[in-house]
Amino acid sequence: MSIVGKYKAYVFDFDLTLADSSKGILICFKHTLEKFGYEIPDDRTIYNTIGLTLVDAFDVLTGIENNPQREDMRKEYVHKADEVMVKYTYFYDDTIAIMQVLQHAGKKVGIVSTKFRYRIEDTFSVQANSHPYDEIIGGEDVKNAKPDPQGLNEMIKRLNLDKSDVLYIGDSYIDAETALNAGVDFAGVTTGSTDRKNFKEYPHVYIGSSLLDIFNS
Repeated sequence: MSIVGKYKAYVFDFDLTLADSSKGILICFKHTLEKFGYEIPDDRTIYNTIGLTLVDAFDVLTGIENNPQREDMRKEYVHKADEVMVKYTYFYDDTIAIMQVLQHAGKKVGIVSTKFRYRIEDTFSVQANSHPYDEIIGGEDVKNAKPDPQGLNEMIKRLNLDKSDVLYIGDSYIDAETALNAGVDFAGVTTGSTDRKNFKEYPHVYIGSSLLDIFNS
């Protein structure tokens, strides 16, 4: 049975799974680090923090564990993101079509992300003029960020489905850990910083180079 036929719901991460938001993210991190007087790492180092919470990412990028400025830096990042993030986020070529096909096939479509829900909604409005999903759970909707399964468990509850009916799809080992912690199947896409080799360390039903690759499997 194909992946499309097997599950009743398909739940996606957002950044680097459904859309390339790396340009906006780099702008926001560089702006914030510069404003607080920190050296700006190379783009790859910043890119590799995508998927972490902002405060954890700032600990990594400043090299200071539990940085006392982490919350102020998070607020500054969010303020800058309000200006630039939607503008510099681009859906992958097949994202909207795949989500629409799933809905037309009677499947539930959800998004669970550390990104704020309102920003995800705004991105769909501005960049796609479409909202091909049933539910979004963003960073403001949970107390515990991924890989804690709180968000994914809440999504399953909202969709009123069994865990065996759900596939979670993401680009990061953090997403793989989230699925494992929630007890749901996982498919990885190598559009982020986690490669095929690292994904193979986690339970998975498929690892693809893109969403199209997964849904053609």
